[in-house]
Amino acid sequence: MTDGSGAEEGDASAILIPLAEARRERLDLPVAFDRRELDMILRLYGRMVAANEWRDYAIDHLSDRAVFSVFRRAHDVPLYQIVKDPRLARRQGAFAVIAAGGRIMKRGHELARVLGIFDSKLKLVKA
Repeated sequence: MTDGSGAEEGDASAILIPLAEARRERLDLPVAFDRRELDMILRLYGRMVAANEWRDYAIDHLSDRAVFSVFRRAHDVPLYQIVKDPRLARRQGAFAVIAAGGRIMKRGHELARVLGIFDSKLKLVKA
């Protein structure tokens, strides 16, 4: 008996994979930030531009990862890269912030926590 998909009941060759992963493999689509993730990143970017820390950005959607790079000047190397790598989602976390020298500043499963590295720290000011 078949279920319409061409695989018989009890057939070991029928493997279930998530729909998004199947579409990406079938169409060979690059990894991208979703709307919620991009909104969080752009809010941070706007805050840092207002603080006169960052001036430019670039977004790369590669076949294995998505990268949001921020620059102090347009012709410089990126100060930071915010990376989404789905292959690391189960192990170390899909999101990472990488500094200019290639050092991983923070890695995690939730983008909000990873972006928390840019929150300003309170400083003691003496009058």
